[in-house]
Amino acid sequence: MELTYTEEQQAFRAEVRAWLEAHVPKAPLEHYDATRAGFEAHREWETTLKSGDWGMVTWPREYGGRGLDLIQWLIFEEEYYRAKAPGRVNQNGIFLLGPTLMEFGTHEQKSRFLPPMASGEEIWAQAWSEPMAGSDLAGVRSTAVLDGDEYVLNGHKIWSSRAAFADWAFGLFRAPGTERHQGMSLIFFPLDAPGVTRNPIRKINGHVGFAEIFLEDVRVPAFNRLGDEGQGWHICMATAGFERGLMLRSPARYQVAAAELAKLWEARKDGCDPALEGEVIRAFMNAEAYALSIYRTASMLMGGAKIGPEASTNKIFWSEMDIHLHRTALAILGTEAELITEPGAHDWIDDYIFSLSGPIYAGSNEIQRNIISERMLGLPRR
Repeated sequence: MELTYTEEQQAFRAEVRAWLEAHVPKAPLEHYDATRAGFEAHREWETTLKSGDWGMVTWPREYGGRGLDLIQWLIFEEEYYRAKAPGRVNQNGIFLLGPTLMEFGTHEQKSRFLPPMASGEEIWAQAWSEPMAGSDLAGVRSTAVLDGDEYVLNGHKIWSSRAAFADWAFGLFRAPGTERHQGMSLIFFPLDAPGVTRNPIRKINGHVGFAEIFLEDVRVPAFNRLGDEGQGWHICMATAGFERGLMLRSPARYQVAAAELAKLWEARKDGCDPALEGEVIRAFMNAEAYALSIYRTASMLMGGAKIGPEASTNKIFWSEMDIHLHRTALAILGTEAELITEPGAHDWIDDYIFSLSGPIYAGSNEIQRNIISERMLGLPRR
């Protein structure tokens, strides 16, 4: 099945392609998790994107976007990955918090937080997980106590993506004395606020992709609470839907990788196990099937539907597809995978290592299978 586009959509694609060809850096940027310099180079790229109003195309213009629809966003993403543009350092903001703010925020909150998010002026970290609340997010113990028109935050967050260098974080906190899904609120806090301590956590490749955050009597305005007090669990589940079901992993990411895999196979197939050709074909078909599924989801959302528990099936699919695709590449390359270091080359082994985290972040796949069994299939709880 092949997607067809209207003349307007084709013209939009041409506009995106031309702009990216003129502005994408000729040399790859240092990874945003590698060093502060790499992070700031990506922040500058976010500012460049905003100069063309490409920060987040689906947002209204008054909040820093273009007011376009989700199909146009998917077209933008296809051209973005085709052009090998830099990774989005503010993905936690624009792809997770941004849509959540759009749904639950007041006009004043949107006006305050969305424009600097779209421009890269403020980079966001996600501060949900805690030492005793990873996959079981309802187990968070960090607290928020209302004192006049301010909240006083205390607690310990861990595995906070982008928090080593980011400017702000959105965290889940509970009212003291409450348990599980009750009494939680989603609250924003600046990472340079008095009482905030952050310790970088290095990944297996040496990059500081995470940080643990300690909060000791951190005071933030009540304005920084998203939604009503105690509505945090409901809001976070909406954010998780965006993360698992649509925004975080656009199809173009995997379509481009699958095309690169096909090129790799053509170049090296004479010295490989012929059975690997089937795995290459499977990876390509998976990427195309995922794209069709996401286009369908986008069309449904544009028609007024909401993202539901089916987002869990999507998350399992893209995370396992990613591992399979990169594992196939390593099987083709063999020991040479560790030797390909020239600038601009596809770093298959580094991307493979990252793919292994896919079944864990955005809600572990074990938890996603529980959600599918209980909320989609109506099976009893374990």
